[in-house]
Order: sequence, then structure tokens, then C-alpha cells
Amino acid sequence: WKVSIPDIPHKTDPIACSLSDLEPVSIQLVEDAGLLGLFQCLLARYHYLGFRSTVGENIKYLVFDRKENPLACLLFGSAAWKCASRDDFIGWNAEIRKANLHLVTNNMRFLILTWVRVPHLASHILGRVARRISSDWMEKYGHPIYLLETFVERDCFQGICYQAANWVYVGQTSGRSRNGRPGLKVPIKDIYLYPLTKRFRDSLSQRADEQEGRQVEGG
Repeated sequence: WKVSIPDIPHKTDPIACSLSDLEPVSIQLVEDAGLLGLFQCLLARYHYLGFRSTVGENIKYLVFDRKENPLACLLFGSAAWKCASRDDFIGWNAEIRKANLHLVTNNMRFLILTWVRVPHLASHILGRVARRISSDWMEKYGHPIYLLETFVERDCFQGICYQAANWVYVGQTSGRSRNGRPGLKVPIKDIYLYPLTKRFRDSLSQRADEQEGRQVEGG
């Protein structure tokens, strides 16, 4: 989906310091038009995959330092339809996966802006987002998130920030697209997962009627 990307003025002065020199770091939901324009502009200009219009449930974050300089962008959207290593990790069968896939989200974009050189910033951001994203999703879409996933292109990146933020490496993709379109080959990627609750497997393996019953019992 092609979109017209606005050209939003932004600072590109080098930022090279310790994390404490930036604090408090602000992580803001991208909801109003002003932030959305900046978000699209930054991803389109500086992320190697660019920006594409998102379809379905998604959440966008912009990260700023204490002087309101932009530092990073994150986009979470629909989880991959099929992913053998992830599905084995959860213990899903095809029926349960189809019913509960919306309870998993994919970190589709994570960009630390190219002029920002701050040790531990990326893992700090991932940790803070992990603590809030399920609540943000509940407020926006009316249901929680129990598991985060991401695919790291192994020929380009090592996934160090995900490892530092305690994401779990579970295997590699098979070279198919996220949505499993036949005949479309894509680079092999490392798969990292981050459970948001201790009982994520139980929550992700429940049938829809069981989840509704539990919500009713809980008021």
C-alpha cells in the first residue's frame, strides 16, 4: 500500500552520549496527525525497508529525549500467519492459531535514528515498550497482547538489542513471506519472541469461548 509521505522538518544533529544524559526518555503513542507525519517521514527516509501503509490492528511509537529530539520509531502490527518455530514454542495447532493470532503482535519496524549513538538505548526502549504495549492495545482494540515477535534479517543484523532485552531466539524463517504467499522468496530471518505474561501459553491456547467466559467471570 503506497502512501504519500510528508516531509517533516526534524533535527539531525549527532547525539552521542550516555543514556542517562537523555533522560527522561519519552515514548509516545502515534495518534495525532502531527506525530504520524513525523513517524512516516522518519521511517521512509532512514529505515532500510522504508514505510508502508499498515492494514489491520497496529500500534506506533515515537521516542524522544528530554529536549524533545526524536530518537527512535517502533511499529507493531499483525503477526505472521504461519511461523513453525513460533507455533512450536507456543504449542499451537492450526485451529487455535487461527482463533488467537490477534493476541500476538509483530515488531515490524524498529529504527534508532542514524545520528543517535547511545549505548543500551535500544534495549531500554524495547523493555519499556514491552511493559506497556498490552495495556495500550487493550485501550485501542479491546483485547490484550500476550506475545511479541520479530524477524531479524540475519545477513544485515545480529539481533543484539533483542537479546539484551531478553527476547528469546527460537529459530529461523523458511524463506517465505510473513503471510506465507506461495512462490514469494524472502531473506532468511532469525525469529525472536518476548512473552508478556508467565502463563502466555495458557492464554494463547484457550478457545475463544473459554476466553469470553473468563472475561465474564472477571466482570
